[in-house]
Amino acid sequence: MKVENMKDQINNTMFKRIALFFLILLSVGIFTSNAYAETVKSTHAVTIVEAIGITVADMDRSIEFYSKVLSFKPVSEMEVWGDNYDHFYGIFGLRIRVVRLQLGKEYIELTEYLTHKGKHIPPDSRSNDHWFQHMAIVVSDMERAYQHLRKYKVQHVSTAPQQIPDWNKAAAGIKAFYFQDPDGHNLEIIHFPPDKRNPRWQHYDDRLFLGIDHTAIVVSDTKTSLKFYRNILGMKVSAKNENYGTEQEHLNNVFGARLLITGLKADSGPGIEFLEYLTPKNGRPMPEDEQTNDLMHWQTTLRMSNIDPLVKRLRAFRARFISSGIIDVPDKKLTFGRGFLVRDPDGHTIQLISE
Repeated sequence: MKVENMKDQINNTMFKRIALFFLILLSVGIFTSNAYAETVKSTHAVTIVEAIGITVADMDRSIEFYSKVLSFKPVSEMEVWGDNYDHFYGIFGLRIRVVRLQLGKEYIELTEYLTHKGKHIPPDSRSNDHWFQHMAIVVSDMERAYQHLRKYKVQHVSTAPQQIPDWNKAAAGIKAFYFQDPDGHNLEIIHFPPDKRNPRWQHYDDRLFLGIDHTAIVVSDTKTSLKFYRNILGMKVSAKNENYGTEQEHLNNVFGARLLITGLKADSGPGIEFLEYLTPKNGRPMPEDEQTNDLMHWQTTLRMSNIDPLVKRLRAFRARFISSGIIDVPDKKLTFGRGFLVRDPDGHTIQLISE
């Protein structure tokens, strides 16, 4: 009996020591994680989602569409070329025309490659393919906005404007409609009911198109994407919801669509929204050979006070860089002095910039 008791005592002691060991590890891990998050938040976090960029085939046609159909106003235009830009965009011998347009307080940047035209968007692209990205333009009146778009014969993606049903408390009453620009880039108009409307959308005079609420990207795994956007870039989660039903199916034009939607914010600028398709799971990954001159290319510009420490963290995360490193932009022609392009876990391009 004494031997058995001694064995039990030894086993209990070993169990307690092992449990204490793992508890210490867990505590250290939590502390380290929290400290790291606080470091990102205080010193190296994204401060502004500054612009949403797309590559276009014909700049004059795109300017006419965005200004005439959607009320954007051109605010700047430039052509750039040279070694720095080759290294920045990952395309040798490029010459590009870049036009910035404004709607409300938000900006988009259109880029036309005058040399080395890229590939067109695959004609069979669907809203659940992982290269999907859109920007959501807030409207003051959904029906009037939809009829306005019909007048210009835009290409439908949604079958018609959809209203999120009352059972979906987080999004109830929101109306939305997907369509495409002349190059096939996906766009959304969105209308918020009074109880879900950001204060900046409250006063709009007689304007129909008010500004950009967010850009949405399809992600394969929300947790992995959060490690990139929240843990590394320091963005904050602002909303989380699960959407499904006939309205969601007809909005995205994907049968059986069930989405986990996660919204993130910086201190200012549009949000970034993750769209993870829980069903169906047959969305195709971003092509490995996608380049900045391809028409499927989008890039979301994020401004930080200091981008230097970020490179090391992104390399440790094994993020894929498009730029050869941090590139100095001559004469700040692109509204910033230094920056680089990098891909998120699903291949979406982020442009990180500083003064």
